[in-house]
Amino acid sequence: MKVFLKTYGCQMNDRDSELVIGQFLSEGYKLTDDKKQADVILLNTCSVRQHAEDRVFSELGTLKKLKSKNEKGKSLVIGVIGCMARNLGDEIIKRAPHIDLVVGPNDLARIYELVKRARKQKKQFVEIDSQVRDKSFYKYLYHKDEKHSYVNISEGCSNFCSYCVVPYVRGRHRSRPVEDIIKEVKRLVKDGVSSITLLGQNVNDYCAKVKSKNEKGKSLDFVGLLEMVSNIKGVKELGFVTSHPKDVDVRLFDLMAQRKNIKKYLHLPVQSGSNRILKLMNRKYTKEKYLEIVEQYREKLPDGILATDVIVGFPTETEKDFKETLDLVKSVGFNFAYLFKYSPRPHTKAEKLPDDVPQKEKQRRHAVLLGLQREISHKKVNQPIII
Repeated sequence: MKVFLKTYGCQMNDRDSELVIGQFLSEGYKLTDDKKQADVILLNTCSVRQHAEDRVFSELGTLKKLKSKNEKGKSLVIGVIGCMARNLGDEIIKRAPHIDLVVGPNDLARIYELVKRARKQKKQFVEIDSQVRDKSFYKYLYHKDEKHSYVNISEGCSNFCSYCVVPYVRGRHRSRPVEDIIKEVKRLVKDGVSSITLLGQNVNDYCAKVKSKNEKGKSLDFVGLLEMVSNIKGVKELGFVTSHPKDVDVRLFDLMAQRKNIKKYLHLPVQSGSNRILKLMNRKYTKEKYLEIVEQYREKLPDGILATDVIVGFPTETEKDFKETLDLVKSVGFNFAYLFKYSPRPHTKAEKLPDDVPQKEKQRRHAVLLGLQREISHKKVNQPIII
């Protein structure tokens, strides 16, 4: 039996896909990159932008032909998993009635069992209601890169930025137990991994009780966790994403400067250079505070890499607001940036605001900002920009 899995979106989805693959490999399946040879096809989806969901529906249209084309198609199980599954639920089956499974991010620990039931019972299953992910999901060691692996330190997000659907599809922030994270890292090191990236929607929000005898009952924050992981023998390179400016502690920069195995890289999304827009986005910091954090980072790590996210065309964004964003990007001189055009997302507060920046104007602002960032990146030894 063979499984094909396609991943859309961020590093969180990349790691979820690896853990899903781990389930199937442990049950005797083989991984294939040929959909025509697959017995199970899974699409691990993203809901951050409308464009991401549109791409999935386009792929599902292609898979419909595959399912009805030959004899193997009669037993082929097709599933939509991840954030889009949680966001749209039954609507996916209404639009693509040939699929068998819709499974949300917090239900992925049961994905193998659900596939087996769908094949045996010839029924469609929609499993999207779990609020907490079963910790057994993290027991699978599979990582596609022999020397590198992601490790989730938390799930969900409680920031409720007004444009972001993540808290609604992945739930509120939950920190994984310290001991589970340390155990997972040690298992990966034993398996030959030497490079680790700690993952969280907001890594700085990490906080958990320590259960070890010497420190029982003590609360550990992200800086403390990062220090513990950096001390593990065999971890030669250690990174983390993503940081939220409102929760950054200068102790993080001290630790990054002190530890040779911690990457000198900070992904710090700013989203806008306008305080008015930042307030509407519910980001809980000002551009002045953001620039202060950047100054602290550069003081502690003068050669450190700095990346960011920016959204253009947020509701009510004026030319003045956009110019403030341009000025901030020019002032900071990011090594590279992820640039997005705003699109309304269901459930979010921003969805209730008038999407009053025309698409052509969003495209223009995106192009202007892209041109600026390309110029900045080129000066920093031709480092790439990711759109």
